[in-house]
Amino acid sequence: MAFRIYTRTGDQGKTSLLGGTRVWKSDLRIEAYGTIDELNAYIGWLADEQPENIRNELREVQDRLFRIGAVLAYDGSSSLRLDLPEVSEADITTLEKAIDRMEADLPPLKQFILPGGHPAVSLCHVARCVCRRAERACVRLSQETPLPEHFIPYLNRLSDYLFVLARYTAQQKGVAEITWQPH
Repeated sequence: MAFRIYTRTGDQGKTSLLGGTRVWKSDLRIEAYGTIDELNAYIGWLADEQPENIRNELREVQDRLFRIGAVLAYDGSSSLRLDLPEVSEADITTLEKAIDRMEADLPPLKQFILPGGHPAVSLCHVARCVCRRAERACVRLSQETPLPEHFIPYLNRLSDYLFVLARYTAQQKGVAEITWQPH
């Protein structure tokens, strides 16, 4: 029998975690990994708009987000033994090095900047905002259940990376950053 995408088991508002536990689709765990999934989709779109070196970095980010999502989707069931790869301190350091590399080519930030100027720049900011929402969802979940120690710091650093990538993308595309001018 061929695999079908629809099962009808979620039609009443519940879904299954890896391991079989049924939870409401409004559960914090579902909110967290659903937002990670949304972020991963935006990162994929963003990668499509970037040169190869940045695209490769973003594909690595997608892998780490998939790892986070898989761990969040797992109920910890002893009946299902999963050896899920996690996010490490080295992954955070990789983001920091990429931030430092891009910032070395950018003028110092002296004003608030607004999203915009080019579709790829705006997309960086959309991904950054979704990343912050994913981070908040993981923080809420962590108040109820322990999460691996590097998840929240990774998401925090990723949002920084996406902010700097927006600035870097503007520079690479030759568009001026839009500075906030309060009236």
